[in-house]
Amino acid sequence: MKIGFIGLGIMGKHMAGHLINGGHALFLHSRSGVPEELLKQGGCACSSPGEVAQNADIIITMLPDTPDVERVLFGENGVVSGLKSGLNQGRNAGLNTANTALDTSLSSGKIVMDMSSISPIETRRFAADIGKLGCDYVDAPVSGGDIGAKNAILTIMVGATETVFEKVKPILELMGKSVTLIGTNGAGQVCKIANQIIVALTIEAVGEGLLFASKAGANPAKVRQALMGGFAASRVLEVHGERMIKREFEPGFRIELHQKDLGLALSNARTLGISLPNTAAVQELLNACTANGAGGRDSAAMVRMLEKLANHEIQDSAGKSEG
Repeated sequence: MKIGFIGLGIMGKHMAGHLINGGHALFLHSRSGVPEELLKQGGCACSSPGEVAQNADIIITMLPDTPDVERVLFGENGVVSGLKSGLNQGRNAGLNTANTALDTSLSSGKIVMDMSSISPIETRRFAADIGKLGCDYVDAPVSGGDIGAKNAILTIMVGATETVFEKVKPILELMGKSVTLIGTNGAGQVCKIANQIIVALTIEAVGEGLLFASKAGANPAKVRQALMGGFAASRVLEVHGERMIKREFEPGFRIELHQKDLGLALSNARTLGISLPNTAAVQELLNACTANGAGGRDSAAMVRMLEKLANHEIQDSAGKSEG
């Protein structure tokens, strides 16, 4: 299948690579340029999102935030310009354009699939606008970070019709180990926000626990090892706990992106009329991290703000810094 992939950052480049390895033709675009390794694998670089859309049957976006997705889809030389180009080619071929159904069906079969983490409300608007062109829309945000993307073990949460889901599922299974249809358009993004709430609060809890252990004189590495065998065990304790202890804060998933996701959670919570008090508290901690220049660090670096508040850096039982 001809697949377009727009957004080849820390995660996107690995995801696109798996699709190439799966035997698909990839048409690629990234504002920072297409990574050389993807071109060596056989990927084709395109000059704009519109060019990607002209060439591909499925167009995937993997971008930082809602405005980025909107710009790539609907901006100058965006995906929509490539879809409309397909319509115009059909008209020039002499097809009957008096019938609107025929008009829009010229691009039918093409699917726009956003795998970014963005607003559910805007996602539904994007889906409606893409649908007017006779194309299908899928929201399929992911969880698993750079490790999950690299090893093709992402968790993928999908918002689409069942028919469209069945079409894209084999593609998604090349990038993730868990692919779940949550509901119609927007439902995937709702699920991702719930995921980000749980992950952020768990990272903060792991940071507090390890900081407490260190300040109390216990070796945090040994504490983590013991906890991994009990009810406190989690993927966050396993991965982010180790990063906290080893002081390895290269992203990963950046604090500024998690900050954005919790912002979506809180704004949608206000719309729904519900209170998320602990989400709000962790968001303030992330705000402080960003204000102190750590927005580009991995989410595990949240612990460094907790350490500032405690005036104590995680140390082993002999008083030596683990980093």
